Amino acid sequence: MVDMGRAMTAPDRPSPRPTAQVEPYFEVLGLTDTLRFIEEFGGTEVYIAKNPRTRSSVVALLGFDKANALTSISHRLQPRVPLAKKWRTLAYKAQGLLTVQIARKLCVTDVAVRNWLRADANKDAAR
Repeated sequence: MVDMGRAMTAPDRPSPRPTAQVEPYFEVLGLTDTLRFIEEFGGTEVYIAKNPRTRSSVVALLGFDKANALTSISHRLQPRVPLAKKWRTLAYKAQGLLTVQIARKLCVTDVAVRNWLRADANKDAAR
């Protein structure tokens, strides 16, 4: 019996290469926490404290160790956390999410998601 409530995983799809804006986060946090961080703070300015405290929203989301790791790369981060919608689309697809689920997570239309996926597929075919 197939569970229709969950998307099938896509083990054959590798995680997409992070964009230049996402790469510093990805190097320190990994894929899952980078996605969580961008979902929470994307599009806003986030203060990365040199000595994170337990009341920090970054610590609340990622934990002290990863929040502290962000301080070591804070010089590489843009003041505003990127939205990275196209990259997140590819990451969510690699995780097996359906187009409509991706659209809802990104607050965009399913048409936009399909266009981004098609553009990436065309780029891969041209290589």
